[in-house]
Order: sequence, then C-alpha cells, then structure tokens
Amino acid sequence: MVKAIVTGAGGRMGGRIISLISAAKDIKLVGAVEQKGHALVGTDVGEALGLGKMGVKVSDDLGACIDKGDVVVDFTHHAVSLEHLALAAKKKRAIVIGSTGFTAEEMKKAAALAKKVRCVLAPNMSVGVNVMFKVLADVAKILGDDYDVEIVEAHHHLKKDAPSGTAMKMAQIIAKSLGRDLDRDAVYTRKGMIGERTKAEIGIQTLRAGDIIGEHNVMFGAVGERLEFIHRAHSRDNFAKGAIRAAKWIVTQPNGLYDMQDVLGLKA
Repeated sequence: MVKAIVTGAGGRMGGRIISLISAAKDIKLVGAVEQKGHALVGTDVGEALGLGKMGVKVSDDLGACIDKGDVVVDFTHHAVSLEHLALAAKKKRAIVIGSTGFTAEEMKKAAALAKKVRCVLAPNMSVGVNVMFKVLADVAKILGDDYDVEIVEAHHHLKKDAPSGTAMKMAQIIAKSLGRDLDRDAVYTRKGMIGERTKAEIGIQTLRAGDIIGEHNVMFGAVGERLEFIHRAHSRDNFAKGAIRAAKWIVTQPNGLYDMQDVLGLKA
C-alpha cells in the first residue's frame, strides 16, 4: 500500500486526486497540505471535499507530515513545488510534481535536487497527452522542414501561466526533432505588417475563456495539405489518474528526474 501526501489539497487538481485516492485499494491518503491561512487548514480533508470523514486533517506545513508518507503529490505553484522538492530530497521521500510555469533556471535546480530523490516532474500527466508527445516527435521527424508548425492551446480564464506547460513541452519536442532552437524560433504573437512566415518558426498561441479544462491543437501545414493533432480534456480526472499512476510507479525507482514518458514506458 503506497502512502501519499497531497499538497494543494484545496485546489482543482488536489481535490480530484484525493477523491480518486479515497476510492483506490493500492494507495492511501495519509496527509493533505494547503497554504497558510487557507480555509481548509485544520479541517478533515474528506469532509471538506464532500467525500466523508477520512481522518486526515489539512496541514499548512508539509514538513510536519511528510514522514508519514512514501510519496508527495504536488500540484501547487512552481516556486512552492521547488521548496517541496528540496524537503522531499532532505527527507528521502519520493515526489510527483504537476505544477507548471517553471523557468529554465528552476528546471536546473529541480534536476540538481532530483539527484538526491525520486521525482516525476511533468507538465501534463494525461496518458493521452503523453502518447501525443511521442506521436509529435515521430511526425515532426518524418515531415521535416516542408511543413509549418503551429500550436494553439486553450484553457479556462483562471489559468495564470501562458502558454501552458503542455504547449511548451510540445514545442520543445517538435523543435528537438527538427533541430531548431525554441528560444530563437518560437513566435508567441503576430500583429501588424510582420512579413512572410519564416520556415523555422514554431507558432505557439494562447486562448483563455470560460471553464475550458484544456485543449491543445498542433498543426503541420504545407501547400496542399494540413495535418492536425488535437487533445481535448473533458475532465480533470485523466490528469489525476496519471498523477496517481506516477505516484505508485516512482516509489520503486532509483533517484532521478523522470517524466510521464518514463512512467508510461514510452521512451525508446
């Protein structure tokens, strides 16, 4: 039985993860964490989320409960996630991080910390999205420079970071397959007399509206034809299921920084 602690327990993802864990037989919730001052702190997390009494009170200090668990499942904020990763490394507890918005410097810090701990860090834990990652890598290699690449992502109006971590991951995968430099070739907005599109451009566009859970459309366009690959999330449960799958997988792995491609066995 894997013992899990969920941080960001009062958030959209944290709540769904806790709900699915409560119904599982091979993973158990032993801790729930929220930020200081949050309304859930001190309450029974099951009762607070409408799941019935679970006997787990929400804490505002991961350090006070981390020793109870085998793995931390973290969907908070990239800066907070780094702090939780450092604590997990110190306490030798596995950690799964689904927060997005990490800077390049923060990713370097995460990689350094992961030498001391088992860590899955992924911008999207949906099985479907991660299969799409693999498909995009292969398709980009086959199509090469004859096809223009455009990525359009859409999310709810409360999402703070843009473009989404998933869209950036898709762009990074395609850029690597095509031998391009994303820092140089990514185009995030177009306006005015911008001239012809360059062959090296990888367009990444952002939409924010209503309650869209997540949609990603990747287009490969050439003269005479267009290929589109689309993933639409209809609920957050697919992400939550992926996070739980990652939590059960990571506890048996050696120290290191992993992603969902590792969890799903999709790497060659």
